[in-house]
Amino acid sequence: MSPTIACVVPCHNEEAAIGKVVRDLRAALPEAEIYVYDNASTDRTVEVARAAGAIIREERRKGKGNVIRRAFADVDADALLIIDGDDTYDASRAREMVDLLFEGPYDQVLGVRRETVDGAYRTGHAVGNKLLTGAVRSLFGNDVTDMLSGYRVFSRRFVKSFPALSRQFETETEMTVHALILRLPTAEIPVDFKDRPAGSESKLRTYRDGWRILRVILNLARRERPSLVHTAVAGLLALLAIVLGIPVILDYVSTGTVPRFPTAILAAAIMSTAALVLLVGYILESLMYMRQEQSRLVHLAYPAPERSPRRIEPAPAPVSPAPAPSATPGPDADGGPVPTPEISTST
Repeated sequence: MSPTIACVVPCHNEEAAIGKVVRDLRAALPEAEIYVYDNASTDRTVEVARAAGAIIREERRKGKGNVIRRAFADVDADALLIIDGDDTYDASRAREMVDLLFEGPYDQVLGVRRETVDGAYRTGHAVGNKLLTGAVRSLFGNDVTDMLSGYRVFSRRFVKSFPALSRQFETETEMTVHALILRLPTAEIPVDFKDRPAGSESKLRTYRDGWRILRVILNLARRERPSLVHTAVAGLLALLAIVLGIPVILDYVSTGTVPRFPTAILAAAIMSTAALVLLVGYILESLMYMRQEQSRLVHLAYPAPERSPRRIEPAPAPVSPAPAPSATPGPDADGGPVPTPEISTST
């Protein structure tokens, strides 16, 4: 039995491009099931996708993150590919990406965007991607080149261990950090990236969505690196307390009195707060490890992706014991009876 492959294409008003995306995926992966998730489109996206042979699903809550959350819950496959429905990614590389997932085996294969047409990758998007990717690399690990790529292939165990909490375009950031935190095996393939076809409009807003992604990175850092965040905050508070407290200490050493009593109380309170913040960070770090252990156990509950199904060797049949020798005397070599040996007993 061959492994199952599914393609998920999130769409919002992609009438001009979705037909070609579905046909290109069908040519590259003829055995795959192609799901087009319509995300509150107001044009003919659904009709065009259905005419091209896609399976239509709907997610009325707007946002790519909501679509991914729904698709990961509904679609069950050994390899699940996601690609945007705007025809900016080279869908003909889908076969190569899926094959690499099985050959690794990997839990994620990422299509790293390579611009083939000038202007396909807007300057603001390119700069923002580099800055945000650099922030993730600094906080969580260096094993990522294009954090915001929407062209990926996942194993079943990645999909089933991924919480999918984001609502909008920040879902790619969440996927990347999930793989980095659990240290899941990931491979990258450069893929061509071109401009949208005529009549198609980008839904990504450089500043608005960039700020949203940055907030997600900071929240993920707070959740996944609590000791680092709380140590930084506690250090700033401790530094402030020291700056406020040094003049008070110098006055006490020189005069034996504390003329700045309110400042002394404030410095002591800030230093106590810094100690509490640091303690809370270490407690959250322990809880984070427990949560990561649970995610890891869910991940390990599923087998690694492979081309051929696992064969379970049947248990060996039980061996019957050899029959006991008969007590009845049999014939000897000459055909006569075999004499029974005498058993002597001593008293």
